[in-house]
Amino acid sequence: MNLHLAGGRIIDPANNRDEIGDILVQDGVVKQVGRVDAGQADVKRIDCAGKVVAPGLIDIHVHLRVPGQEYKEDVASGTAAAAAGGFTAIACQPNTQPPIDRAGIVRQIAELAVGASARVHVIAAVSIGLEHKELVEMAELKDAGAVAVGDDAFPVQDSGFLRRAMEYCHMLDLPYIAHCEDKSLTGDGVMSEGYVSTVLGLKGIPRWAENIGTARNAQLAMATGCHLHVLHVSTKESVEIVRQAKRLGAPITAETCPQYVSATDEACIGYNTNAKMSPPLRTKEDQDAIKEGLADGTLDLIATDHAPHAAHEKEREFALAPFGMIGLETSLGLVITHLVKPGVITLAQMVDKMSTQPARLLGVPGGSLGVGDVADITVFDPDLQWTVNPAVFKSKSRNTIYGGTELTGKAVATIVGGRLIESAS
Repeated sequence: MNLHLAGGRIIDPANNRDEIGDILVQDGVVKQVGRVDAGQADVKRIDCAGKVVAPGLIDIHVHLRVPGQEYKEDVASGTAAAAAGGFTAIACQPNTQPPIDRAGIVRQIAELAVGASARVHVIAAVSIGLEHKELVEMAELKDAGAVAVGDDAFPVQDSGFLRRAMEYCHMLDLPYIAHCEDKSLTGDGVMSEGYVSTVLGLKGIPRWAENIGTARNAQLAMATGCHLHVLHVSTKESVEIVRQAKRLGAPITAETCPQYVSATDEACIGYNTNAKMSPPLRTKEDQDAIKEGLADGTLDLIATDHAPHAAHEKEREFALAPFGMIGLETSLGLVITHLVKPGVITLAQMVDKMSTQPARLLGVPGGSLGVGDVADITVFDPDLQWTVNPAVFKSKSRNTIYGGTELTGKAVATIVGGRLIESAS
């Protein structure tokens, strides 16, 4: 399908563009940017006046649950949720059943994603079975299409093992995607250690577990030259550790998630298991530090940590419920509501952190609207007010704390490779 996106505000940080204009999409790529002849045949015109036209959003932190837990999410539902939220591409995490630790599994996911509502990139496991005993065959995984390796949900505790893994990553030019946590400090904690956990009588997770993991991993990145990407930063100390590591020249990037700037550990009051996540929700002081880190560039990306669970799994005692919350269909609205509208970051910074930088980190198509670039495009209304209704989500799961929340900002069209996947018109 050929498309004429007319009269929108084009925000494209990769090409230093922020202006009102048109985009012509032909044969799956960006053909023209600026002024487009509206009279061309075989072109569908989409009126984008009052809307933002941006390179498609890319979420590098998604639990797609494939293979093995398709009752929670699958490629079809996960990519449909992504497109509904304005994401044209996602990267799936390796903690599946079985883990994504072999080239055949990477290829299987790629085959399942053909024709899906969003591109699916694969982050492979760092060790066989995520057991941290034997390194995966990274070269084979990369050849099969893996864009990075990581340990999300199963952080490597053995520093010697992680050093060898990061040396291997550096040799192959693969980013290492790290869940930073010292599990010996976490124990069987279920929420952030502090006043709220004490009042609720729940075992706490000390902030130092994340901080120590972040500091160690940053040191190993400097030692090995491996590009370390720190997942879901949630503490003020981890923000500062990343900031200092960058000043020392560490090859490090970091992300946070919308929940860590829009909610605190008080969301757990009432034993709301949808507020149980890893790392846990923290305090207002942590929120403020994370916002500062986003504003000054310490935190490079915003990702969702989309973690779907079935209703029966979350409807248990707080201590027994699994960690995690979905986020693909609320992320854009949460970021605009809690970061852009209050002036913490600009719309251009948001697009950079949710599209341009993720594409660069993983080395994948997208993140740019230059002539000849792949036509992965998100059109969103930054002023559209809407109420979150999990009942109409495209995801199979409903585990969110934001049901009934009023947000500002929503995707109105999602275009993947020139295909119009989602449209509010």
